[in-house]
Amino acid sequence: MTIASLLADYRSGKRTPSGVVERLLARGDDGNYACAWIHRVDEVTLTRRAKELESRARADPHALDRMPLYGIPYAVKDNIDVAGLPTTAACPAFSYVPQRSATAIDRLETAGAILVGKTNLDQFATGLVGTRSPFGVVPNTFRPEYISGGSSSGSAVVVARGLVSFALGTDTAGSGRVPAGLNNLVGLKPTRGLISTRGVVPACQSLDCVSVFALTTADAVAVFDAARGYDQTDPYSRVLDLWPASCGKQFRFALPSPLEFYGDERARRAFDDAARMLQALGGQPSKTDFALFLDAASLLYEGPWVAERMAAIRPFFERHADQIHPVVREIIAGASKYSATDLFQGITRLHTLRKAAARLWEHADVLVVPTAPTAYTIEAVLAEPFQTNRRLGHYTNFVNLLDLAAIAVPASIRPDGLPCGITLIGPAGSDLMLADLAQRFHQRTGLKLGALDEDLPPPAWPSSTADGIKVAVVGAHLSGLPLNHELSRRGAHLERVARTAACYRLYALPGTTPPKPGMVRESSGAAHSIELEVWRMPAAAFGSFVAGIPSPLSIGRIELEDGEWVQGFLCEAWAVAGAEDISRFGGWRAFLVSKAAA
Repeated sequence: MTIASLLADYRSGKRTPSGVVERLLARGDDGNYACAWIHRVDEVTLTRRAKELESRARADPHALDRMPLYGIPYAVKDNIDVAGLPTTAACPAFSYVPQRSATAIDRLETAGAILVGKTNLDQFATGLVGTRSPFGVVPNTFRPEYISGGSSSGSAVVVARGLVSFALGTDTAGSGRVPAGLNNLVGLKPTRGLISTRGVVPACQSLDCVSVFALTTADAVAVFDAARGYDQTDPYSRVLDLWPASCGKQFRFALPSPLEFYGDERARRAFDDAARMLQALGGQPSKTDFALFLDAASLLYEGPWVAERMAAIRPFFERHADQIHPVVREIIAGASKYSATDLFQGITRLHTLRKAAARLWEHADVLVVPTAPTAYTIEAVLAEPFQTNRRLGHYTNFVNLLDLAAIAVPASIRPDGLPCGITLIGPAGSDLMLADLAQRFHQRTGLKLGALDEDLPPPAWPSSTADGIKVAVVGAHLSGLPLNHELSRRGAHLERVARTAACYRLYALPGTTPPKPGMVRESSGAAHSIELEVWRMPAAAFGSFVAGIPSPLSIGRIELEDGEWVQGFLCEAWAVAGAEDISRFGGWRAFLVSKAAA
């Protein structure tokens, strides 16, 4: 069920999306783990989606290049909107049916993924335990008397059990990491703003991230690449250059001091073993005072950021407080203790802590922490829901407040059968560097995938897809057209199909071989949005590519429909005088189809 293996089978004809869907439907209710789902997509819809993808693949030999998640089944946490399906946030009284999907869902659908269903969570994404839902307590996939972790409990469990290849969660205080650690999964929590949160029911909107659960790091990165991108409609979306996708053979890693496991010696020994494994990979350890990170974490639940949880659902809370889970209700009601003055004092304190935390990166490339300091039984959490939850966030609560990236990765299976994981943490934009180290570490463990009896496959993440320079092509360099080889032979990979902002015109340039268009940016209102492909090219190959571009074409900055700016093909204005304006076709490929038909 890994993305890499499914895509390989689809390309070879060994499997089809319809066959995968049929097998998933045949698995049935999944016993004690049925409560991992809140809503499942019906058989007719799933089958129709699979058939539609297969039809597109038959019609276009490059369809799989255009759809990096072609036929990949996935699930989504039920605080993320999917058009036509209820969004409950695990509160039936709050339920609504959105007409529009979240931006992240739109991008996954464009990439060819197949949505299987929506998953259970701690209500309103408030909790790290997976027990705060009227839809049921989601058990751990290794020992069902233990918690699965939350709030993205259902998303983690359906991936660990092989019901989907990946799932989206959300992460404000650790909800995309703790369930990964407790279920032997990779949990990628991206830098805030890289994946849009438009269409996500907010927990703390200024801190929320859409996260990814996957069986391997390569799969998590594939989903991250498909889902990320600037979103003009999301107030917290941002454009950020990512670090190179390599940690290097020698790296420095910091360990918290003191370490806290709340008396769980098995967890302590597992983390010590993981630290030694990192050293064997070329890491040089050091210790860092963990006090300032704990100080930042305290602002989340013991400071004014609790009020942001109230701001997210205030009208509903004021009318239907009795319909909210008692533990969640008590936490959100705590917002009344804080004033605007408290908030501004908190913001100033947080900026001070961010500056102090930034000094860590002067002597460390990555901070390594236990994903969770211990694991609790469901019975223990229900008996003491606040203290147990607080302890589970010991190594997670500070990350988004300090604007850091993180990835949780499996480390070992303890003698008592419970998984243990570590989390790699770095500055904003270090997502791919962390993923590179996570993959190297995961490979070293030799663990099975999730809760499945399947071996960890070889690394399948080509660095060129995550590192390098984005290049937008609009004409003869498109997939399957005569000059596409100039990209592929330089190691470039198709990242996505996109459109420009509606401020360009496209012309068929006369006398060019092979035929080429020229795109010009217009200052007037009579312009169009033009279809293009965004390729990622290794930086070392970019210079030779640009040097070979003939006049009147050139490489300049192109504005995309979603607000992102990338390098891409533009044309000098003099060259389009008298050329046929083909903007009405919306792109070069559509123009060629129309011309061939004529």
